[in-house]
Amino acid sequence: MDPILVISAVGVAACLLFLIGGKLKLFRWAGGIFVRVIVGALALFFLNTFGSAVGYHLPINFFTVGVAGILGLPGLVMLIAADLFIIG
Repeated sequence: MDPILVISAVGVAACLLFLIGGKLKLFRWAGGIFVRVIVGALALFFLNTFGSAVGYHLPINFFTVGVAGILGLPGLVMLIAADLFIIG
């Protein structure tokens, strides 16, 4: 998907939330999830950056970012363990 399109869609969604006046609690919840997903993506990026020194790579996709973002460090450890021991 084109990055300009994604950024535009996020901008339009944010403007609609402000104009419609979504509930503050729902906005905090959605914002918290969004921040956690961004932190999960950054954690995977740094894992791949430092893991490249030893030849380790974990793909960055919606599933891995979601698990690393929502579950935090235990989720990241679980992804690494699943990749090493289950997948091979």
